[in-house]
This record gives sequence, structure tokens and C-alpha cells, in this order.
Amino acid sequence: MSNSSLPSIRRRLSSTVLVLTLLGTLLSSLAGGWIVRREVNELLDDTLQASADVLAELLGTQVRGSPAGPAVTVSGPAADKHFAWQLVGPDGRLALRSGLAPQQPWLTQPQVGFSDLGETWRVFGRPLGEAMLYVAQTGNERREARLEVGVASSVMAALVAVLCALWLRARVRRELRPLEHLSLAIQRHDPLAPGASLARPEREELLPIRDAIEALGQRLARRVANERAFTAHAAHALRTPLAGMDAQLALALRESPPELQPRLLRTRQAAGRLRRVVTALLTLFRSGVDLQWQSVDVAALLARLPVEGLQLDVQGEPQLRADPDLLAAALINLLDNALRHGGRQVRVEIRPGCIALQDDGPGVPPERLQAMQAALRAQDYEGHMGLGLMLADMVARAHGGRLQLVAAERGFAIELWLSPGG
Repeated sequence: MSNSSLPSIRRRLSSTVLVLTLLGTLLSSLAGGWIVRREVNELLDDTLQASADVLAELLGTQVRGSPAGPAVTVSGPAADKHFAWQLVGPDGRLALRSGLAPQQPWLTQPQVGFSDLGETWRVFGRPLGEAMLYVAQTGNERREARLEVGVASSVMAALVAVLCALWLRARVRRELRPLEHLSLAIQRHDPLAPGASLARPEREELLPIRDAIEALGQRLARRVANERAFTAHAAHALRTPLAGMDAQLALALRESPPELQPRLLRTRQAAGRLRRVVTALLTLFRSGVDLQWQSVDVAALLARLPVEGLQLDVQGEPQLRADPDLLAAALINLLDNALRHGGRQVRVEIRPGCIALQDDGPGVPPERLQAMQAALRAQDYEGHMGLGLMLADMVARAHGGRLQLVAAERGFAIELWLSPGG
């Protein structure tokens, strides 16, 4: 399963923050709308009442009866813009009105306090002598005021919610950053390195994870050390008997009749390959794993390797910095692989930090080559390659490099990188 298909803490928290922000914005808008409607209505009603008191002081006239003539219209920009008023006599006839007020009385019967005339007017009435003073505001004006205040409050609520969401998102990233730092430290952590230890994490909650990984690394280091010790002891124990077998087979080849010599020769060759594998294992897992870096003459090293039946064509600059014992173990296994798979000639090209080998054998199909390369990249050796390639790759990684399989028109080509530049 790829990492992209796994749930992400950051994405889940960000989604939760976003959903809560949207939900909170919606709920706060609904609640704010209800509160705004109520408060704006109260404010407008208070304004109507205050306007009625001011108008009563300004008019200063007590109407004792109906006027003889038509109602007088009093207009003004301030009065006509937001409010309208009427002065209605005790007989229900209109005495005075503002320019915005209708020519018919709002109320023919005296009514003190607030009244709603459908959705058209909100009216406040107060006595003025024997007459009634009515101050009113249109329903459209009140709805517009509520809408403006509601929209403004909703926009501010949404803006605050967005800012809070951005801040929470940044906070989530900041709080998860120590976990990323711990992951990077774990990737660089080598429990086999002397004195290797993970740094103390930046958050208290990560301490148990760090301690668990430290304990796991120590257990793995002890297990690897035991396996290395066992391999080294086993290789030491096998080397002497194999040398004795080779000597006995050599003597048998000289004394045996001609018809038995091909079988004895194949047996001696198999024993030689086994001896070289044991030598490689002993070299790779010897005590003191630190590399002994030296300037190695690769051509001279190849000439000393006990691989019979192969013709080597060495090209390039022969000097290369490496651990000579480990390099010999890797090369002898790669050449032995070429010999066992039908190769008779091997072209060896020495480059800076790299040794490229190509034999004249049958090679492998491209699909198989890609599968082997993927296994090498993942260090998944089991079932994908033999011991020779595995040992060569381990030697390359011990040097900080890698083993690279190369597509070739003929034979099997491989590059042994001994530095990270490959």
C-alpha cells in the first residue's frame, strides 16, 4: 500500500478544522441574524420614539380640534429620508404631515405606542395635547437596515472564521512538524553505527516512540552482531576442510584414470566456488566492520583472483580507492557468476568510483533485469537473485555506493559503484 493511500493526520485535522469553521460560520450567522434582527428592531423603535419626542418639542402646538382647511405638509431632507410623521386631530382628521407621510391618517383612532400596518409601516404614536403625533418608518427601510447590518456582521463573522481556520491550519502544521523531524531522524538513524542514538524529540508525546525505536534498534544491532559472529565462525570452520578437499581432489586428478577426470574436475571447480563464497562471507562479516580505505590497483587485484576459464579485458585507470578485501570478495563473486552462466570473456572498465563489468554470456530478459534491479534497490534479495549479486551489493553499500544492472545488447552488464556519486 502506498503512503498516499493512508489516512493523513494533517489532512484529517485540516478537514475537521474546515468543516467546523464552515459549520461555526453558518451557526453564528443564523444566531447573529436573529440577534441582529432583534437588536436592530429595538434600535429603530427607540429611534422612532426619540424622534417623536423631538418632534413634539419642535411642534409645541396642542391641537384642540380638526383644522378648518386641508392638512399642512412640512417637508425637510432629514425628515423625508428615514422617517415620516403625521399629526392627527382628535376627530381623526390629518392636521400636519411630513413629505414622506401619506395624505390619509395612519390611524383614525388614537393609539399610543407601536403599531404595524402590515409590511408597509412601523408606527409609534404619542399624545400631543388632544391630538396624536405618529412617527413611522417604512418596512423597506427597516428591512434594508437589517439586511445591511446582517450582511456586515455575517461578512465579519466569515472573515474571522477564515482567519481562525488559517491560524489553526498553520498551528496544526507547526504541531506536526516535530513528528516530521522525528521521521527524518529515524530515516538517518543507523542502529549499527557505534554510539548511534536518536536525538531527544521536541514534544513530550513523542518520547515513547523514540524510546521504542531506540530499543528496537538495540535489539536489531545485537541480532546482527550475533549473526555476523556466527557467519565469521562458520566461515573459519569451513575454510580449512574446503582447502583439504581441494588438495585431495587435486591429488585424485593426477592419479585417476582419464575417464574420471572430467567429473573430478567439475567437483574441484564446485569446491573452489564454495571456497570463494566462504572467503567472501568471512571478509564481509569479519570482526571490525570499518572499511580499510586504500588505493587499490584493480587490474593487479583482478589478476590475482582465482577465477579460471575467464578472459578479462581491463580498461580505464586501474587505481581506485576502496577496501581491498571487500572489493576482492565482490569481484570474485561477480566473475564467478559470469563463468557459471556461460560467460567466457568479461570486459572490465574502471571509472572514477565505479567498476563496470560486461560478459559475453546469454544475459537475462529485460523484464527479469528490471525485477532484479528493483529488488536490489529495495534490498529484497530473497527469491530474486543469487548469493553473488547479493554479496556484491552489500559490499557496494558498505562503501556508500550501490550495484546497478545495465541493459546490454549482449551478455550481462553490471556497474559496481563504490561511492554515492553513482
